[in-house]
Amino acid sequence: QVQLVESGGGSVQAGGSLRLSCVASGLPYSRYCMGWFRQGPGQEREGVASIDSAGTTSYTDSVKGRFTISQDSAKVTLWLHMNSLKPEDTAMYYCAAGPWCVGVPPRRDDFGYWGQGTQVTVSS
Repeated sequence: QVQLVESGGGSVQAGGSLRLSCVASGLPYSRYCMGWFRQGPGQEREGVASIDSAGTTSYTDSVKGRFTISQDSAKVTLWLHMNSLKPEDTAMYYCAAGPWCVGVPPRRDDFGYWGQGTQVTVSS
């Protein structure tokens, strides 16, 4: 059974930082793509960042230079380090897994497994 469990969300002021974590288990792939998505109120779910098994990363333009995606060597834990947060970063953030990284930034349709989400709120 595949499980993706996010943690680390919270409320911060603009300019602050947060680190999101996602612990993955039961993934059926020997190599895979991990990604972070977010969905703000009344908005579509958008891809934020992805990382493949070789460590290649991609980011949506709005977070480049501010967010960093990484994973541990065992590829069990995925992180999203978020710096210089802005009010427009406010959203539910989701961890996702798929067989390979295709889109730059990541595309929702390429990911078949999803976590429940963790809320990030940035106040001005």
